This record gives sequence, C-alpha cells and structure tokens, in this order.
Amino acid sequence: MNMNTSPIELNHVTKTYGDFKAVDDISFTVPEGTVCGFLGPNGAGKTTSIRMMLDILRPSSGTISILGARRALDVRSRIGYLPEEKGLYKKMTATAMIAYFATLKGVAGGEAKRIAGELLEKYGLGSFQNHKCEALSKGMGQKVQVLASIAHDPDLVILDEPFSGLDPVNQGVMEEVIQDIRSRGKTILFSTHVMSHAERICERVVIMAAGRLAFDGTVDEAKSLLPRRVRVKGKGAGAALEQLKDVTHSSPSSDGREGVAEFQLREGADPQQLLKCAFEQNISLEIFEVVNPNLHEVFVHLVGEEAREAAYR
Repeated sequence: MNMNTSPIELNHVTKTYGDFKAVDDISFTVPEGTVCGFLGPNGAGKTTSIRMMLDILRPSSGTISILGARRALDVRSRIGYLPEEKGLYKKMTATAMIAYFATLKGVAGGEAKRIAGELLEKYGLGSFQNHKCEALSKGMGQKVQVLASIAHDPDLVILDEPFSGLDPVNQGVMEEVIQDIRSRGKTILFSTHVMSHAERICERVVIMAAGRLAFDGTVDEAKSLLPRRVRVKGKGAGAALEQLKDVTHSSPSSDGREGVAEFQLREGADPQQLLKCAFEQNISLEIFEVVNPNLHEVFVHLVGEEAREAAYR
C-alpha cells in the first residue's frame, strides 16, 4: 500500500434513496494500524456506509478508497468483514466453516483447516472444533463468524456491530480478539452504538448522526469537547466555590451521593484552583474528585437526546 494512503478514505460520500439521504456528504480517513470505532445510534447510516466501503452498495456521489484501491472488490483478499446480519452454515462444523471462508480468500485447503483449529483453540473453542454450528450457543457462533472473517490474516478488518447479542463474558472475549488483531499491526473499523467498548479499545472514533458526520478524531479529542467537572463535599464548600469564575454552574452530584456538590468548569480551567480556593478559605473537604467526561457523554452531546434514545430502542 502507498505510504501516503490510509486503509479507508471517504471523500464527500452521499447515498440517497429517492429523496431520502441515508448518508449525507461524509468524509473521513482511518490511519493504518489503528482501531477506529464507527459510532452512532441505530439508523445513523453506519451500515450503509460500511456497505459502500465494501462495494456492496455504490455511493450516489463522492469517492471511496480501500487499501489504496478505488473498489474493495479489487483487494477483497486483504479484507475481513463481519456483517450486521450474522448467520452460520448450520450443518458445517466450526472448523469447516472457518476453513471454508479462508479458502474463499485464497488460503490453501490444508492450511485453512490448520489455521481454523489454531484460532478455535486460541479463543476457547478448541473442544468445539468438530461440533456442528447449529449446536453452538449464540455467543460461540458469533465468535466462529468473527474468526472466519480473520482466518486469512487480512490487513483491514471491518466488523459491523460485533458485540450485538453477546453476554458480558463474550463481549470481553470479542474485545480481546480486536486487541489481538491490532497487536499484529492490522487496521480495524467496527461499528457500535455502545460507547463503553469504543472507549476501552479505540484510538479514534467516527460519530454519525442522521446520516451526517458529527465527529472524527481521537478518543481524547472527543472527550475534550466537554468540560471537566469537580465533585466536592465540605461545610460551606458549595457557596464558596460556585462564585469562582472558572465554575459555569453547580448542581447536586450526578452520582447521587448525599451532600456532594458537582461543579462544571469552563473550558481549559484548572480543577486545582477550586482546591486552592477551599484551602485559602479554611474549608475542610471530605471529598474532592475531578471527573473527566466519558465517551457516552460526548456521544449524547453530539447526537442529541433523541438519537440517544433511538440507540437503545
């Protein structure tokens, strides 16, 4: 791949269905070797965008480059893909299914079977190698599908809602799989509407809302969009600290603790100034906590309450 080319590049991409714009003039890149979360509520345009990246759908306008190629089909052997609509060949064994998908991407039959066995062992399914897929639990089946998408050692892995339907244990296993892929220098894009996964394992996030791009940048850059907060408890602390110029407003603590006040700070304000003020006024503090915004809060801020509710319907 050209050193100046990112594995994924979208430039002013739009997809329309009649008068409806499913995706509206989005542009972003995913740097090589990064894990990028493709975030947004249900109906934001994530799956449509992914299908355009993979040449399943063609954009109405704009251009897409995948691994330096204008069409993903030209580099399909270097791409691993887990679709949103997941399914198994029920009569195949777990080993046979993974090996089959590897052979479709150019891996020789014997090598494909060996790789399938190694992957199943590595991710805790070794004792199920010869079980038919119809006998696997939902979580096991989804892991088999993910392993089938990476058995040919692709350079780019695209996972559409990989955590959907998984219990907490298997969600953790899925995160381990993604982190392991990243450790080998691969590029990963995965879509989700659950912010906690993205916050734990992504370097970058792309956030969509109603078909439009709401944010593109690092996780730290996203968090910097919201001010930090300080939680304090101490006699007279509330009245004294809420007068400071660096405090925009105060309220009872959002975590529900009795007697704890929460102060939102102006952008760039130093929380230590509140602590200094308390000491200067001889206020004894039982609690002083700096609270950084999380990705979920940023998501709500960017896409709005209506979209947030749609994400959990």
